[in-house]
Amino acid sequence: MIHRIRTVLVACTLSAAALAVSAQVKIGFIGTLSGPGAALGQEQYDGFMLAVEQRQGMLGGVAVTVLKEDDQHNPELGAQLAQKLIEKDKVSFITGVTFSDVMMAMAKPMARAGMLFVGSNAGPAPIAGKQCNNKFVFASYQDEYQAGIVGRYAVDKGYWKTLFLAPDNALGKDQLRGFKRYYSGEVVSEIYVQPEQTDYAAALAQIKRVAPDAVVAFLPGEMGVNFIQQMNRSGLLNKVPLLTMGTVDGTTLPLLKDAALNVLAGTVWGPDLPSPTSKAFVAAFEKKHGRIPSQYAAQGFDAALLIDSALNETKGSVADRGALRNALNEAHFSSVRSGFKFLRNGFPVQDGHIFVVAKDAQGRTSLKRIATPLEANPDGYWNECR
Repeated sequence: MIHRIRTVLVACTLSAAALAVSAQVKIGFIGTLSGPGAALGQEQYDGFMLAVEQRQGMLGGVAVTVLKEDDQHNPELGAQLAQKLIEKDKVSFITGVTFSDVMMAMAKPMARAGMLFVGSNAGPAPIAGKQCNNKFVFASYQDEYQAGIVGRYAVDKGYWKTLFLAPDNALGKDQLRGFKRYYSGEVVSEIYVQPEQTDYAAALAQIKRVAPDAVVAFLPGEMGVNFIQQMNRSGLLNKVPLLTMGTVDGTTLPLLKDAALNVLAGTVWGPDLPSPTSKAFVAAFEKKHGRIPSQYAAQGFDAALLIDSALNETKGSVADRGALRNALNEAHFSSVRSGFKFLRNGFPVQDGHIFVVAKDAQGRTSLKRIATPLEANPDGYWNECR
């Protein structure tokens, strides 16, 4: 009898251990964590992990393991990493992705496997439109959306003659398309520079010749740092309004400091937004990392909150992928942004703000919201999603 009781107890213990193992939800994070774009990917990861750590390593009340992968801004590698996470690591979700060319390469293996994807930055137009997938959602924005914010603001301010500056690649052309979606003035000059260009003397000379009402620039990372520093030294920054997308944010302002004062930025989030979730996030991020978070960190944080909300809906179960997909699309969570909801293409309807680079209450160079040109606005491709 005693032997039988011991056998039952051992069996129960083994069953409990098996349940504990099965309750571990695996999440694959893929981002650009090396090279020129590393700061963006790291911010996404830091924001995501902050939400996990605040919940004692759990999302939706279940323990999670986050498998971190560096795509090195290499689309082929990104696709291989997605395949590995799906086939070898057996993840339930993939999140992250910094650049859209990597996202396009990853989309095929994820779609074939029916993988649930929660993006925290890249938002290419094809996946927002004709190549949409009902298992993909994005806690960020469609790539052209921020340029649209700037386009509407330029009209609101009466900047009828603008000069456009961007890298000579597909993403740079996407930004011009997004800008023109809401801009009814004239783009009198388009300047396309080499990716990672450092010398902008020719562009500054063109700005002087054209004398536009405003300059519109998409120069991410070090490109933006170099251009703004040179525009500041030339004296043009105090003469011509500079409207930017993806150029001044929490990853570049620590380098630019006062050189970027008065530069304008169109984006969906900034550190002074009044949402209670946003305020708590900023305070917690600053305490942990000793820096003001960027929008990439905010989007990573929202991605984790979104997965948390879906797992809450399914009581921690990942067995029914359809139920998880529906729970993700319902977006029952308190975002760092207000009024967060998805359209059928998995991209959010959200406000688009204009921020100015200014000193915050602690005397640090940061972003201050001054306008909201787009309110509860969809992206430009959701109607193409069937």
